[in-house]
Amino acid sequence: MVFFRSVTALSRLLSRVNQQSSLTNSVRWIQMQSSSDLDLHSQLKELIPEQQERLKKVKSEYGKSQLGNITVDMVIGGMRGMTGLLWEGSLLDADEGIRFRGMTIPECQKVLPAAKPDGEPLPEGLLWLLLTGKVPSKAQVNALSKELQDRATVPDYVFKAIDALPASAHPMTQFVTGVMALQVQSEFQKAYEKGIHKSKYWEPTYEDSLNLIARLPVVASYVYRRIYKDGKIIPLDASLDYGANYSHMLGFDDPKMQELMRLYVTIHSDHEGGNVSAHTGHLVGSALSDPYLSFAAALNGLAGPLHGLANQEVLLWIKNVVNECGENTTTEQLKDFIWKTLNSGKVVPGFGHGVLRKTDPRYTCQREFALKHLPNDPLFQLVSKLYEVVPPILTELGKVKNPWPNVDAHSGVLLNYFGLTEARYFTVLFGVSRSLGICTQLIWDRALGLPLERPKSITMDWIEKNCKKAV
Repeated sequence: MVFFRSVTALSRLLSRVNQQSSLTNSVRWIQMQSSSDLDLHSQLKELIPEQQERLKKVKSEYGKSQLGNITVDMVIGGMRGMTGLLWEGSLLDADEGIRFRGMTIPECQKVLPAAKPDGEPLPEGLLWLLLTGKVPSKAQVNALSKELQDRATVPDYVFKAIDALPASAHPMTQFVTGVMALQVQSEFQKAYEKGIHKSKYWEPTYEDSLNLIARLPVVASYVYRRIYKDGKIIPLDASLDYGANYSHMLGFDDPKMQELMRLYVTIHSDHEGGNVSAHTGHLVGSALSDPYLSFAAALNGLAGPLHGLANQEVLLWIKNVVNECGENTTTEQLKDFIWKTLNSGKVVPGFGHGVLRKTDPRYTCQREFALKHLPNDPLFQLVSKLYEVVPPILTELGKVKNPWPNVDAHSGVLLNYFGLTEARYFTVLFGVSRSLGICTQLIWDRALGLPLERPKSITMDWIEKNCKKAV
């Protein structure tokens, strides 16, 4: 499981040393673009050979490097702290938070194209950045947005597959069913059955990935309207970008909600490769399962309460606070409610993270959005109060390494403010967003020829026998 750890360590070192130059070089790249560079596939095709050579060099120079020990605690503790994956799109630092291709969220907000001046980044721009490592021009983002719209046609049998389920089925169950139905049109499966050479695997993977990303908002909004809006479907609007179109098809045309959806998709798109959904997508894809099968597996991981379902749990918990204590909750009432939650054997949802040791920057940018657009909303004010009250209590408890809020602590309150109040649906939003990061890595997995993932497992009996010998 420590294979390629050298790549991750080297990337982290270069990220810290070159933080300033990364942003400068990205801005310079924008200035160099020409109208002939609008095709993402062509850009990627030029990049792949040099990255293939780079990987060969990394393996040659660092392949035998020793990068730390694996302890029994790591083996039985969910592989926490064990570096074992190559993941190109993003890198998570315990103190800094996430960096997309070396860029922080504030940096992305500054340089990625937006729909309006001083607006939130367009998700299409982040997708370009994740795939190429380069900041796109507005023209490139517009071209990609148009391409995704052209790819967004969903066959009727996908909707019929979803309709075969009861409307009471969880939104994630219906969403995954739709994704599996989309798999019928997999270009990778067709190409593999025809005997495509492995050096070309990345091309049908690219086609599947772009098609999947394009069609997910259509399927996801269908699930929402089917469950909550009597099945009254809203078609795609060709004049809107990816995030705004998703908001529109859900039934929300407030420009502020569209801005929120752009921000939401962007910041939820990727969080390096070790989380459940990302790792699952990579693991299943390593067996040469196509992007539809791989992403459906990732979504099933995302649906777990300890992963993507957490954003649903946060809003429900906050509403329970309001129901018991009222909207104008005092600090003492809030402390009592938090201790009540903890003493009942439950966690305070939205606080803590498996890697982060400071406030999640994804929380911070959502808080800034709220301060700008809904500063007087009672639930936002309650979230702000929780930010002050919860960390000291968790610190006092002494069992939590990171008492600070994560991305889930804020997203539900923002969605609720603009009318998307159905908490059971929130994980579907997360799923649509995460497709950008997972599909990016699936493309690079095939382009770089990464192998089948196969770590070694051991038994408790093996641990007892071998560790006793080592003492």
